[in-house]
Amino acid sequence: MKRPRPAPAATGDTPVVVAARRTAIGTAGHAFKLVTADRLASAVIAALAGEVACLGEPVDDVVLGNCMGPGGNLARVSALGAGLDRSVPGVTIDRQCGSGLAAILIAGQAVRSGEMNVVIAGGTESASTAPVRAHRGGAPYERAPFAPAGHPDPDMGAAAEALGVERGVARDRQDRYACASHAKAVAAREAGGFDGEIVPVEGRGHDQRPRLLRPASLARLPAAFVPGGAVTAGNSAPNSDGAAAVAVVPERLRAGLPGLRLLAGAVVGCDPALPGWGPVPAVRRLLERTGVSMERIEAVEIVEAFAAQTLAVTDALGLDPLGADGERVCGDGGALALGHPWGASGAVVVTRLFARLVRGGAPPGTLGLATAAVGGGLGVAALFEVV
Repeated sequence: MKRPRPAPAATGDTPVVVAARRTAIGTAGHAFKLVTADRLASAVIAALAGEVACLGEPVDDVVLGNCMGPGGNLARVSALGAGLDRSVPGVTIDRQCGSGLAAILIAGQAVRSGEMNVVIAGGTESASTAPVRAHRGGAPYERAPFAPAGHPDPDMGAAAEALGVERGVARDRQDRYACASHAKAVAAREAGGFDGEIVPVEGRGHDQRPRLLRPASLARLPAAFVPGGAVTAGNSAPNSDGAAAVAVVPERLRAGLPGLRLLAGAVVGCDPALPGWGPVPAVRRLLERTGVSMERIEAVEIVEAFAAQTLAVTDALGLDPLGADGERVCGDGGALALGHPWGASGAVVVTRLFARLVRGGAPPGTLGLATAAVGGGLGVAALFEVV
């Protein structure tokens, strides 16, 4: 029998992430090479719906980010595939690599407005099964434009190279950062640090990619995008498959569940020639709006698309991930080690914050930051607080 759907409150409430899950992440063409984006997402959505069933509230909507999927409304397809009621509509958004985080911000806005009580939000990507795109009657093309004619529209690898050069990020730092990301991820995996967040799909419950690397080995790799450049396959995140999502509810309904209060979010544009810079103005706007200093933030999760881009951003924000802030910034490794499923990565970093702070037992009031750069020149950021 279908449960009646109670009307949301007349006024909104502070949104709280009370559950966060993801699939393992597989390198494109390997672990999940035959698993479509909706199937990856459905597994995560079903797990989250089960976790929040104790609240006695039906899921109002599913918001999913996706970049390169088959089209259509993947969120609706995934919601039905997860067994949710047919009344759950679903909406799919595209902010490229920031899509998963942007979806969570949209869910937070719906809850804060009072229009919805329970929203599952995140992202999904299957680089392995993404369709080949072509204009009608024309040749296939790799990607849609990030910017129109007359504006810079670099590929992300070349853009990361340009940002690294502009901000003085040397090759050896990039390689050392990549090694550190892998080392942290291997240690977390061996300690069971990812077990509480991963929903097994096709029998795989562990990330495929993390492995111990040596700077000397990385130093021998050739430039991947610009002749003579510093950005290589070893210090770049690989194209990947995976999904991640969170459950967002108003604080008045969380029934004592621990979680992450969504304090504020920011989406900012920047120079499309240097899209990797986007997190800097986004985070700065977020901190200015909330009156929070970077020193107060205990955990930072950034989508590590490239070591050059990550270090340029952390340098600008006054963070030292290869020194004093090594455990603070991507403390269990990031996309360089785990992989980069584009539309999902922004939700992966929130799932990691949830694991590090909520499952890790951080005291109430602890602050966490999630951020991502976006092709075309955007930055997305969100500030959370443990409750």
